[in-house]
Amino acid sequence: MCTNGIGKQECVTWRTLHGLRLVSVMPAEDEDQLLSAVWSGDVRKVRNILMSEKTPRNLLTADADGWTAVHEASYYGQAECLKLLLTAVPEMINTRTRKHQTPLILAVSREHLPCVEYLLEKGADPGIPTITNETPLYEACSTRNAQMVRLLVRNGADVNQKCLDGWTALHESVSQNDMEMCEVLVEHGAEISSRNIYGVTPLFLAAQCGRLEPLSFLSRKGADVNCEAKDGATALYEACRNDHSDVMEFLLSQSADANRPGKDGLLPLHIAAKHGNDRIISKLIRITSMTEVQRSGISPVHLSAESNEDHALELLIHAGFDVNFLLAPERSCMYEDRRLSPLYFAVDNRNLEAARMLLEAGADPNLDPFNVLLLAVRQGDVHMATLLLEHGANVNASLPTHPSTFPACVMLSVRNITMMKCLMDHGCDAEACFQCEYGAEKHPMYTRSEMETRPCLQFCEMISAGSVCHCTGPVVNLLLDYVARVKLCSRLNKLLESDDSWTQIKDKSLLPQSLMQLCRVRIRQLVGIKRLKSIRNLPGRLIRYLNHNVQCEDVL
Repeated sequence: MCTNGIGKQECVTWRTLHGLRLVSVMPAEDEDQLLSAVWSGDVRKVRNILMSEKTPRNLLTADADGWTAVHEASYYGQAECLKLLLTAVPEMINTRTRKHQTPLILAVSREHLPCVEYLLEKGADPGIPTITNETPLYEACSTRNAQMVRLLVRNGADVNQKCLDGWTALHESVSQNDMEMCEVLVEHGAEISSRNIYGVTPLFLAAQCGRLEPLSFLSRKGADVNCEAKDGATALYEACRNDHSDVMEFLLSQSADANRPGKDGLLPLHIAAKHGNDRIISKLIRITSMTEVQRSGISPVHLSAESNEDHALELLIHAGFDVNFLLAPERSCMYEDRRLSPLYFAVDNRNLEAARMLLEAGADPNLDPFNVLLLAVRQGDVHMATLLLEHGANVNASLPTHPSTFPACVMLSVRNITMMKCLMDHGCDAEACFQCEYGAEKHPMYTRSEMETRPCLQFCEMISAGSVCHCTGPVVNLLLDYVARVKLCSRLNKLLESDDSWTQIKDKSLLPQSLMQLCRVRIRQLVGIKRLKSIRNLPGRLIRYLNHNVQCEDVL
């Protein structure tokens, strides 16, 4: 009788194997009495049904999934029922379902030891795999049943039979961190250096998963601690990648090579820096060859900066790693912006602390094709831009892809007056913005495609673009504070005529400037960009005057 609460219309059995739910459905009125007896473990009823049938095999028909009463008895651990069924129809002992599951593998997967013992005693084949190539021995290992493993290997299970992807029972035992199973398998001939289709050995897997005890055991049995997977990664590389400090230390104690790069050319130290494991980094720093680091074309400093691992970055800097190490061309070309320096990674991540550490350690902010200052300006990060400027970033850097007659940082900060003032305070060439080849003459009108092919973009052409022309008034008004007498070209005049600040701008550009303003501009010119920061030793009011933080008349 169906008692699972589903109803009279159908009876449903649920089975689970390898995380897969299998469903067998049959009409209630045709419910097989034999299956009901097997499910409930009714031995007497099973015996009576088998004895009443002239041809017992007819009772053991398979359902849509290929399951028979023998499979059901094995799956549910009904050992006595299983004995009766196989006594009546012994040739069904290795019958397979549609997923190639034998009674033996079903019993093993459900850890029904009496069923397994009986099946093996009667000659069940322990080498028949499922459709996914998993064997009874593999199943016993995946359920961490050492007793079952012993039973299977004593009854002829092949300890080196490979499952899907070339995985062996020893691989599975290592992944389960079960020493007893590992010892049983090796004792019965398991190959300690067997590789799956990715070239992964049990020892490599132990390092990858942080299984120290199996790793130590396999090493004592002669497994190679410098084994490599097909991608060139070593066991030590994997231990570092997965932050297994104890495994890393053991491998090094067994002479694992810390200077053997993976297929990607990276050393274990590179990977440790990327993942920020201080203990691993501290250990590897002392034994990593700088020659090998240089040969790799990338520094661990790059990777710690890229991954925002500030403490790792600090360790590397204190250890003396070159903060100006540049990416090799083959590594730089992996990035669209062709970045080179570790500092670029820190700025790109908006990591102010990492940038500060690098700059204080001597990082040059002017090494990348796209200057790191321009990157900070584009991001609108005033604090980062200020830090870079204080450490010598070129405030008048140009864009390699968009040459212009004025500083590129002006182009990138037209929508951010605060940023632009910061740039001007640090010596940005404001005067270049008013140098126009057409002057008071009418400017030619270029199409968009013609503008893109112009050899050198002028400020008035840039600021008149539809997306930023509304910024013309505030920008020009600010720029005029940092120049002596200049003339606005015809295009700027036309743009500004309708702006609210036009009256103030016209006064600044047309009327004679005050002596205080002229002196301020001249002093800044004479001091020069590199010495502007030295004015901080002057009296506070004078500093504010030179930095345009007060009006000229307020200084007096």
